[in-house]
Amino acid sequence: EFEERFITIGVPYRVIGGPRFYEREEIRDALAYLRVIHQSDDDLALERIINKPARGVGKTTLQAMHILARIQDSSLYAAGLQLIETDELRPQARRKLAEILGNFDLWRRMADGLPHAELAETVLDESGYMAFWMSSKRPEAPGKLENLKELIPAMREFENLAGFLEHVSLVMENIESKSGEMVSLMTLHSAKGLEFDSVFLPGWEEDLFPHKRSLDENGEVGLEEERRLAYVGLTRARQRVHISYAANRRIYNQWLSAAPSRFIDELPKDEIEVKSEPGLYGTRGDGFGGASPHASSNSLTQGGPGWRRFQERGPGATLIEATAVTAKAGPSGFAVGERCFHQKFGMGVVRAADGDKLTIDFDKAGQKKVIAAFVQKP
Repeated sequence: EFEERFITIGVPYRVIGGPRFYEREEIRDALAYLRVIHQSDDDLALERIINKPARGVGKTTLQAMHILARIQDSSLYAAGLQLIETDELRPQARRKLAEILGNFDLWRRMADGLPHAELAETVLDESGYMAFWMSSKRPEAPGKLENLKELIPAMREFENLAGFLEHVSLVMENIESKSGEMVSLMTLHSAKGLEFDSVFLPGWEEDLFPHKRSLDENGEVGLEEERRLAYVGLTRARQRVHISYAANRRIYNQWLSAAPSRFIDELPKDEIEVKSEPGLYGTRGDGFGGASPHASSNSLTQGGPGWRRFQERGPGATLIEATAVTAKAGPSGFAVGERCFHQKFGMGVVRAADGDKLTIDFDKAGQKKVIAAFVQKP
């Protein structure tokens, strides 16, 4: 959210110790899903996530899509729709490709009536992407899950999916200037060894700093590690440290009351100046109790509208309603009874022609339905 705010008000900034928010692997993956939903001919986006997480759409399938798209002068998505109607791919590969393209078709139809932030939650869940990181043993997995959850509230700041994606494109095109003054954003871990005249330390609240997960998993050892990080943050400043905390914080799309971090009580009283809004934590000017929680906003759960719409499909095969449109589609150029050659199935005889699709009796592979672009005259 700091990055979003800096971008909005035009404050130049750098991220130390890691990429910017929209440059992170998991965010780029999530955006790729949304871009394909918004515009199916975004080849780079489709190629990035068609098999991420792994779902059986391998290099051979993607290569066939590339070849057909190049021959037909079409998008990868349109090429995929054609391939699943033929025998060009092995049955399992064809089934896996049909499944993911069918999901995109479903999500695209859901986008017409579902708020775009809730759509993103549904897509990340139903694609298996969230489950992928939940089961990942990579040490950075928890952080990636946190970033994905932060993406949803960022999307709510925009009227629709198109507006959000346009905003992201503008952000990515804004090349960071290496000269002049700018704000430095970093984690406490990344701050070790650095010093600044002024340091701002936000989020000093219980369950956030010290973090609840650290306390639950490591007890006193975890608390001491969090306290050491607090010391690191405080000692990065040459002149001034600004510590802030929120009375209410939105966590996973739900507003919750927050209490100041216990570390604030450990600061030397004669070295700090306290500034707060009157009655921020209740009616007492110096008290920290009695904060009223903000009204909880709606979130997508398994009983929410997005889930209900998804479940209303019921069991059965996925229907793909999209139509593949290619610039060079036309007569196959082959006559019924004509001998032909296919790179995968070998020699055969054309038995039927339907636009750019041929039904061929191959000498060794039997009868197959193939795309004319992959067939040659001997």
